[in-house]
Amino acid sequence: MVLVTGASGYIGGRLVPELLARGYRVRVMVRAQSPEYHERWPDAEVVVADAMDPRAVENALKGVSAAYYLIHSLLLHPRAFEAAEIDAAVHFRQAAEKNHLQRIIYLGGLGDIGTQLSPHLKSRIRVARELAKGSVPVTILRAAVIIGSGSASYEILKYLVKSLPVLFIPHWAENKCQPIAVRDVIRYLVGVLETPKTADASFDIGGPDVLTYKQMLQILAELQNRKRIFIPSALSAIGFYSYIASLVTPVPVAITRALMEGLKNDVVCLDNRIQHFLPISKIGYREAVIRALSREEQDAIHTRWADAYPPAYELAIQLREFAGRPRYTTHYRLKTWKQASDLFQAICRVGGKEGWFSNNWMWRLRGWADRVLMGVGGSRGRRSDGDLKINDVIGFWRIEDLQPNRRLLLRAEMKLPGKAWLEFRIKPCGAAKELSVTPHYFTDNLFGRLYWFSFLPFHEIIFNSLIKQIEKRS
Repeated sequence: MVLVTGASGYIGGRLVPELLARGYRVRVMVRAQSPEYHERWPDAEVVVADAMDPRAVENALKGVSAAYYLIHSLLLHPRAFEAAEIDAAVHFRQAAEKNHLQRIIYLGGLGDIGTQLSPHLKSRIRVARELAKGSVPVTILRAAVIIGSGSASYEILKYLVKSLPVLFIPHWAENKCQPIAVRDVIRYLVGVLETPKTADASFDIGGPDVLTYKQMLQILAELQNRKRIFIPSALSAIGFYSYIASLVTPVPVAITRALMEGLKNDVVCLDNRIQHFLPISKIGYREAVIRALSREEQDAIHTRWADAYPPAYELAIQLREFAGRPRYTTHYRLKTWKQASDLFQAICRVGGKEGWFSNNWMWRLRGWADRVLMGVGGSRGRRSDGDLKINDVIGFWRIEDLQPNRRLLLRAEMKLPGKAWLEFRIKPCGAAKELSVTPHYFTDNLFGRLYWFSFLPFHEIIFNSLIKQIEKRS
């Protein structure tokens, strides 16, 4: 039995199916139950536990022989995430000792401990040390930038090249990095589990190429056939660059800043001992980018950084929990003779390549305003243009409920003076169908009420047009 923590995240979501395919019994540890997990991994056992609850972690580890520790608190305030990460690691180590685990495997960050590291990389190293303090052997893998479809680092680089004809290059963009393809990360994670001699050891993992960040951008521009001008810049404030990057890429400033702070130092493998145990043929940066671009073209992205953003999204209050409480709502309906399956298929395309079908500038403006306020913004996009599942992201919404040909319920994750949902429904109406769009809003303060009533005129424009466009595209 192998336990995977952080399975709803980018790496964990790719590791679980690989372990299942190789015949392991897999237990997935999540913070809240969701039908999506059982549909996603029907052959895995799902257990609910929060890493900050020692007893819950201890129960989750019962009967487990090896565990992957893929938990991080990257999106908290720097001081908060350092404390949270250490506490979670202590709880996990103690629970592993009580359950007599044979191995813990941890994926951390690459960086020379002899240099001034970013808070994020420092925390990664402290977590590794904390896990290794116990009696359970720990295998530590340390990676730099991970390149793959849906990874935050890849999307930051790609959208910078896509959005900016001129890129100003600070001095730290000339630092060296050893990027690694996501599929090689998964191969190493599985490989060390199957190689007992890697227990109780730490390994640097990276791809075959050592590049500067400027070179990585240049290669991406070449592969996307975009001519870009690169100009050296004397300005080096990472806070400024991360904020600007968050405005032109789907990745919010909290993640962008944490990743960019790691660029202040060279992040290359200081030893290649892992090759002695796992002599795999690794994918180069150029090929990793081509594979990522190909996955996007095929609409076949398995996991994405947004799957786990914002933090604790799975613990958010759900619409059904507000039953009986006063709410603000309006209904937009139309009668149609289209098939329910066709209507639902059109509903499931909202927020994709065609945006919201009409008045897209209004949706973009609302998303841009949210990003300026350090929110999730409207540019997170979608994992897939043709397929949806519960917990998927659509711009600044997340799917809370999905009932094929009947209902799609989206929960707002942008900054609001209240809680909001957007519900799409298809109901029988005699021989025809009733298609409806219903915004739900809850607030308990004056500013929240003013917000609702000030936006009502825009709702009339947006949702009446949206429902007509859904019916038209069915």
